[in-house]
Amino acid sequence: MHEMALAEGILQLIEDAARNQGFTSVRTVCLEIGQMSSVEPDALRFCFDAVTRDSIAAGATLEIVDTPGQGWCMQCSATVAMQALYDPCPHCGSYQVQATGGTEMRVKELEVD
Repeated sequence: MHEMALAEGILQLIEDAARNQGFTSVRTVCLEIGQMSSVEPDALRFCFDAVTRDSIAAGATLEIVDTPGQGWCMQCSATVAMQALYDPCPHCGSYQVQATGGTEMRVKELEVD
């Protein structure tokens, strides 16, 4: 379950930000997770709750913003919506589509005290 490692990484980012910016608690963590990132939001929520127990982010709300997949077709030069990696281009049918969005995960914002 790589979501546990991701949750630990998120907590590390929060703790580093707290040291640098001087806040003492976190109320909300907002994440952007791409549809094609291979991250299971429910599993990440579970792991986040477990990892943040007894930490600066204990009890924090985890908000997840789903970002759509997007790609660029090398054959017809179209920017296309993608549901999964290696989907064909809906315009020309080519499988030479390079993902340009929806594969990332990032901490978008923190609501802190």
